[in-house]
Amino acid sequence: MRIDRKRGFILFCVVGLALLAGLGVTLHATVPQEEPKAARPADDQAVVLTELQLKRVRVEPVKVRDFADQRETLGYVDFNQDRSSAISPPYPGRILTISAQVGDDVNQGSVLFTIESPDLIQAESGLIAAAGVLKLTTSVLERDRGLFAEQGIPQKELDQAISDQQSADAAYRTARDAVRVFGKTDAEIERILSSRQTDASMLVRAPMAGRITQRNAAVGMLVQPGMTPPPFVVSDIRTMWLLAAVPEADVPVLKLGQRVDVKISALPGRTFQAVVSNIGETVDPTTRRVLVRSEIKDPKHELRPQMFASFAIQTGAPQPAPAVPAGGVVRQGDGTMIIWVTTDGKRFVERPVKIGLVQDGYSQILSGVNADEQVATDGALFLSNALATANQ
Repeated sequence: MRIDRKRGFILFCVVGLALLAGLGVTLHATVPQEEPKAARPADDQAVVLTELQLKRVRVEPVKVRDFADQRETLGYVDFNQDRSSAISPPYPGRILTISAQVGDDVNQGSVLFTIESPDLIQAESGLIAAAGVLKLTTSVLERDRGLFAEQGIPQKELDQAISDQQSADAAYRTARDAVRVFGKTDAEIERILSSRQTDASMLVRAPMAGRITQRNAAVGMLVQPGMTPPPFVVSDIRTMWLLAAVPEADVPVLKLGQRVDVKISALPGRTFQAVVSNIGETVDPTTRRVLVRSEIKDPKHELRPQMFASFAIQTGAPQPAPAVPAGGVVRQGDGTMIIWVTTDGKRFVERPVKIGLVQDGYSQILSGVNADEQVATDGALFLSNALATANQ
């Protein structure tokens, strides 16, 4: 009986051990295998990658690139206000007809609209009256000269007739000039004098050649000199203005005539060339910026006012310097900029650098690395994370 119990206990133990061994094999088989961590050499700021991890990193030599000495900012397009004219009549009146529309190209002297002007009627009436007085005094002078020649009148009366005729002639010339101010030609003035009838219609003409860029006129509307908004605006669109707000710290390096590279959001892939034509004299107290104006030629009329644009003002000659793709530079928590340098393509060493300009996807390296050194251009952030993991 004791022997059977002993055998049963031994059998129980053997079965239990077998079950435990099987369970251990199963657990070992189901636990996933983790990717091996990057090895940490003796230098805590270096990382050695495995063959699998190296697929995440791209290594390239540092190249020297030309970095433009420039200041970048944002702005917009506008009409050249030096070549734009707000057109309103020289005298008050009511619009009778309109001869131009927005978008029309006009020449200097082209009729834009006509108005009915009470002041013109008064000026023409004064001219007709002055012409009548001149005709009368001229006739009297001729008669008195004949009488004086026959000693029919004294010298005093002849002198008075001469004075009256000269005064009438001066008044006539003044009245004629007053009508001419309203835009009447000499032919039209002669027609008024011959018919002795006033013409209240006054022609308002374009003072310059250009394009109608604004119209606020309508038939029957009362208009007057200097009204806002003006009935018409004519602009010479062969050149446009580019207006940019530049930080006050950049103003000392700006000069008239500097080249400006302009990219228009509405015209992607294009770069326009402009020239700085004016630098503002005041700083905006809110934005701490100064308005800088450039002029750009636009012979194809592609630019429109208020188009959004980015500006790169060339403030000096291009400077060659070592360059690293922007993806190869990592900014640390304390603000330090680092890159990862390697000599064998496997072991990467962290190196702090000083960054200058960032242009066309490249960072200018002012110090910390030399040309032709091998650096990680893609995957630099992965290397920084691998170092942080290895140091834990």
